[in-house]
Amino acid sequence: MTQEFTSPKDLSSYLDNLNFFHMDLSLSRMEKVLQAMDLTRPPYIVCQVVGTNGKGSTATFIASLLKKHGIKTGLYTSPHFYSPEERIQTDGQWTKMADWLSCASEAVSICPDLTYFEILTVTALAVFRDQGVQCAVLEAGLGAQHDATTATAADLAVFTPIALDHTALLGDTVTAIAGEKAHAIRSSAPAVTARQQESVMAVLEKRAALFGAQLTCAPELGPGYKLGLAGSHQYSNAGTALAAFKILAEKLGIVPDEDCVRKGLAEAFVPGRLQTVSPMPATASRPNRPCCVLDGAHNPHGMQSLTSALHSGAVRRPETVVYSCLADKDWRTGLAMLVQEVPGVSWHIPAIPGERSEKPENIVRFLEGLGEKQCQEHSSLKEAFMALNPAEQEGTVLVTGSLYLLSTFYEIWPEALHRD
Repeated sequence: MTQEFTSPKDLSSYLDNLNFFHMDLSLSRMEKVLQAMDLTRPPYIVCQVVGTNGKGSTATFIASLLKKHGIKTGLYTSPHFYSPEERIQTDGQWTKMADWLSCASEAVSICPDLTYFEILTVTALAVFRDQGVQCAVLEAGLGAQHDATTATAADLAVFTPIALDHTALLGDTVTAIAGEKAHAIRSSAPAVTARQQESVMAVLEKRAALFGAQLTCAPELGPGYKLGLAGSHQYSNAGTALAAFKILAEKLGIVPDEDCVRKGLAEAFVPGRLQTVSPMPATASRPNRPCCVLDGAHNPHGMQSLTSALHSGAVRRPETVVYSCLADKDWRTGLAMLVQEVPGVSWHIPAIPGERSEKPENIVRFLEGLGEKQCQEHSSLKEAFMALNPAEQEGTVLVTGSLYLLSTFYEIWPEALHRD
């Protein structure tokens, strides 16, 4: 059946009617579509980034380095906060959904059963081809073995730190999860990894040896570089990105330039990663916004990065925390870490949309069990900000616990998706 999307609204409605969280762990649909659209091996260099934490940051650092060296660069990331257009960028600019219509129409016509993520992945690959990019950086969505980004050939695989997450789908041990993600190595193409646990490194080395792929362990970047993303953990991500960039530069026939490297690392930006946003006065449609620190820490590994940044002063310490999370995450471990770092703050716990969301009363009960006394439940993030008292309005508010919580923040203040 032929599917034709005639407007961005038409395509957006189609995507909205799909189950955003639906997954079908198979690459057969992607392989069918990519072969029909001649995208199994795109006419540009492909760099795939997989891992548990730091994928988006590392992918963005790589793309920024390429752009600063004059390489027309595509960047595909997920999830989005406000609009799907955030996911597909060319040279740092969102591509308009109007530019997706023919690509998405062709993909769905070939295979009507494509999932949400598969449609966007195919569309990204096709848009990058049509826009003439020289290198595309693809952030995997979940794992690697069955992830849609793995259906196309990669010239470089990049591994960010691997830890426990999505255990119901990827495995209940770090070694099992590493084995799943190691499938990003699927040819003799080189691979780069951040520093990993010994057991994880053994899995990656075994997979690389199986395919005769050179595996490079990237050093952490030295402190002499200024980064566009806050937090000491970003020096690991930036070091991984720089090691990856040097391999890509050789494939692209360019010589890394130190000035361009420094600018690329300093100008990288990803919303929701230890992001500080300035105060904004209330309007008729939205509440007053104090100074906020936004971070999507949704598992213990991510929370460790957040608490380290708070402890070191990399971001402002909050007087107030707005927290919510998904029920299927290990949120109790992460939240206990945050309480230990910022005890005695004021807690506001809003409900967030979706069946996977944890109930605010469960989070409040857990906080009270840890001795926190200032806890309030709210029906929405907007209500939580409206409930801030004058002292809280003057201080710093930390918004954290879930990317989906941040999504509701950006729906209220979409301008925060861009650097202040």
